[in-house]
Amino acid sequence: MSSPSDRMLTGGCYCGRVGYQVDDAFDYALICHCGNCRRTTGSAFKPFAGIPRDRLSLTHGADGLMVYGDDLTNNTHCASCGSLLYSVVRNGEWVHVAMGTLIDTPTIRPSAHIFVGNKAPWHQITDDLPQYQEFPP
Repeated sequence: MSSPSDRMLTGGCYCGRVGYQVDDAFDYALICHCGNCRRTTGSAFKPFAGIPRDRLSLTHGADGLMVYGDDLTNNTHCASCGSLLYSVVRNGEWVHVAMGTLIDTPTIRPSAHIFVGNKAPWHQITDDLPQYQEFPP
């Protein structure tokens, strides 16, 4: 597991109502092609970076969140513009930060595509990253 970073990244939603900060110390980054990620982002895939939940904090707009799910597993959006900010996963202990909502550039880069067995048939993966039908081994 990574040690806490001295560098903090900022992120936020499209309209600016919700902002967050997160350590630049992600443990993994992946590109998910599952149907749920496609529908929640409106895109062919969701690039995300995983980190323990306590390493992300809201800087403003906590009253502007729309949480779909419960405290242990959810997708957290801005209630005003709908931007998916992060997903709470792994029994509520981790967050998968939607990398497109980061304002600052993280050190980590996605290392693989997951759930390509469910990818949009109209999308072609054109990079050389490993591809997994579901989760990586």
